[in-house]
Amino acid sequence: MSGLANVLVVCAVVAFVIVRQFKAQQITADRRWWVIPAVLVFMAVRKPDVLDPHHHALSIALLGAELVVALAMGFGWARTTYVWTAPDGAVWGKGTKATALVWGVGIGLRLGLFGLGALLGVRQGSAALMLALAATLLVRSGMLVQRAGLFRPAYGVADAAYEPMRKDPV
Repeated sequence: MSGLANVLVVCAVVAFVIVRQFKAQQITADRRWWVIPAVLVFMAVRKPDVLDPHHHALSIALLGAELVVALAMGFGWARTTYVWTAPDGAVWGKGTKATALVWGVGIGLRLGLFGLGALLGVRQGSAALMLALAATLLVRSGMLVQRAGLFRPAYGVADAAYEPMRKDPV
């Protein structure tokens, strides 16, 4: 795929995720929560523009900073999502105003890193953006599944003794 197509894919995923995060969604343990991040990682690592060959060290530093921001954004997004259990036992989640703030700060930091890279003359392709988005989605999804209590403890607790959380304060 061309660079423009990759940017369009990333923008489509971001738009899809932002719109969906403010609607109540059931959180399930269907084990597919990692698929979109895995596809984004696959698309990113097959591209030759992950690192700028002329500014290798700066490119690695910017990618590392981008991934740190992405991980923090995923963590903040998951922590600010309101999670509750419906009367039927289904676990639901919905983004809050704090979630929107996390997105705004995260996008601002990413734009700042992109601007810094441009000032330093580092060529930044869409692959780094896809890796960062994959990291954000992976952390957020994994934490929500964990917060929802859908990962059962592996140390022998009987399912009958398991009680999912009723409410999660933001």
